[in-house]
Amino acid sequence: MIAAPTAYFRNLFIRPISGLFRQCDEFVSQRGIFPIDFCAISLYNGVILYEGENCVGELYAIVSGKGGTGKTSVCAGLASALAEKGRKILCVDCDVGLRNLDISLGMSDCGALSFLDVCRGGYTLADACRHPKYESLSFLTAPMNVPAEQIDRDAFGKMLRQAREMYDFIFLDAPAGVDAGFRLTSAWTDRFLLVTGPGPAAVRDAARVSDLLELEGKKNVRLIVNRVDEEMLSTVRLTIDDVMDATGTPLAGVVPEDPNITLAAAFGTPVLLYAKRCAAARAFRRIAGRLEGVSSKIKL
Repeated sequence: MIAAPTAYFRNLFIRPISGLFRQCDEFVSQRGIFPIDFCAISLYNGVILYEGENCVGELYAIVSGKGGTGKTSVCAGLASALAEKGRKILCVDCDVGLRNLDISLGMSDCGALSFLDVCRGGYTLADACRHPKYESLSFLTAPMNVPAEQIDRDAFGKMLRQAREMYDFIFLDAPAGVDAGFRLTSAWTDRFLLVTGPGPAAVRDAARVSDLLELEGKKNVRLIVNRVDEEMLSTVRLTIDDVMDATGTPLAGVVPEDPNITLAAAFGTPVLLYAKRCAAARAFRRIAGRLEGVSSKIKL
């Protein structure tokens, strides 16, 4: 796995601003930053979580330092982008008490089966809610009235091990910050997508999360800079550099600010179905392709 120095990325953003996101896509593909070499052995309470390249499903925690970065929208966008390719996807809302991944996925009208119901043995992963449009996408919501501290970590880990045998990708939408819900999520994976906005407060909080993950020995962390708006484009070269310098995290992709994300949620549908060719949808497909190890370029 190549841990690309920030200097490599600086060279990327000196070209015309109109090609910013395409350049990011081409650069990440050419440098081999994806596919991420996550095959490693990780232990939690003596249980082997990763056993090398033959592991079936890939387990990602989507994390952020603060709320409002669009972390949940990114989780839903990546899951949708992979599901439209026929990949078997499980999304798990881990934001106990503040769940809303169902809205971004367009699954608000589906059953409210939670991951805790599965952990307790009353249901199986086969009972997870199926997406009405993406047949290969399943969803487990978060419990509402059970504090994260009271959730059995071992049972949660057992469920995720079973999920890796059934699905191609599992996305855990972790709560913002570094409290108990974050620790529950991070305990069972070494693969993280750290979502931040370009603002200084979001970057500082993302840096805190990155530092914490590093202290815990989590090295496979990749950065997604979300909600980059057009007014920033004249200075985005400096902004992206600053974000990577502050977090010490290699770049996975950039997602532009796009009103279609909010509109799609209001209409109860994923943004990739609401506006298939919008800027955010294209960005999600590019990043999803990197998770698959695909280096093909998608035009903006």
